[in-house]
Amino acid sequence: MQKYAGKFFASIFWDQDGILLIDYLPKGRTINAEYYSSLLVQLKDILKEKRGGKVTKGVLFLHDNAPAHRALATQKKLAYLGLQYLDHPPCFPDLAPSDYDLFPGLKKQLKGRHFSPDVEVIAAAET
Repeated sequence: MQKYAGKFFASIFWDQDGILLIDYLPKGRTINAEYYSSLLVQLKDILKEKRGGKVTKGVLFLHDNAPAHRALATQKKLAYLGLQYLDHPPCFPDLAPSDYDLFPGLKKQLKGRHFSPDVEVIAAAET
């Protein structure tokens, strides 16, 4: 038997040109509206830095219907940051572009590998 290593949670923000931000949730934390809103502030700064011209043209933001994403505080933060968001239909999981564009390559790279410390998972995912 193998010891269960537990789960490791990452939030990945990306656009058509690539990954913008990866945030690894610290152990013992949960993603709530406050935590997610802080990620949106980081994302806005990264968008200005990496995709300056696109930010001035407007950004359409798509996320799923997780409670932290739907929270009023999150919606207010998106509006404050000038990020428009698209409502994600609740019954259409096939509209999750990450499942088709981003995760298959990541899963292929990580398939069959075992990691001990979290830093190994982070290094492998970012590679």
